[in-house]
Amino acid sequence: MSEYLANKTFEKADFTLNTLLKGEYENCKFLYCDFSNSDLSSIKFLDCEFISCNLSLATLTKTSFNDVNFKDCKMLGLRFENCNDFGLAFSFDSCKLDHSSFYKLKLKKTIFKNNQLHEVDFTECDLSSSSFDYCDFLNATFDKTNLEKADFRTATHYIIDPDKNRVKKARFSQSCLAGLLTKYDILISQ
Repeated sequence: MSEYLANKTFEKADFTLNTLLKGEYENCKFLYCDFSNSDLSSIKFLDCEFISCNLSLATLTKTSFNDVNFKDCKMLGLRFENCNDFGLAFSFDSCKLDHSSFYKLKLKKTIFKNNQLHEVDFTECDLSSSSFDYCDFLNATFDKTNLEKADFRTATHYIIDPDKNRVKKARFSQSCLAGLLTKYDILISQ
């Protein structure tokens, strides 16, 4: 039997030792919790907040994240494409998402703020109208990605090929335009 928990706060819980019970969590807060290497498969999170948690290498098979906010979380190596994509909606603020994958997900209007996204895979992802305020995309992959109307004005270290990605009306800062021209191997002076 699965659990239903609402309006509950979990603080400093170690879910590497005691697994989070399968079920639905609505309007719950997870503060300073450790989910690293945990199995979160088939768990539903609705209107939840994760603050200063470690979710690195957690299993997300059929996990539901509906209107979930992540702040100051360590989220290395997560396979978000394994999540339940029905109603999938989240935001990330000051998180470390290195080596994670959003392959083929529809993430329109997603807010990424102050995140480290090193070597993250956005292949065939729909990120249209998303915002990437002060995000670091070192070695991130954009291939057949929909970036229409996305905002990269304060983002850094991205390499995006406009011939392989949809970038119509996306916003970029003049100082980082080199990330759109990398394939041409040209030298740009300031």
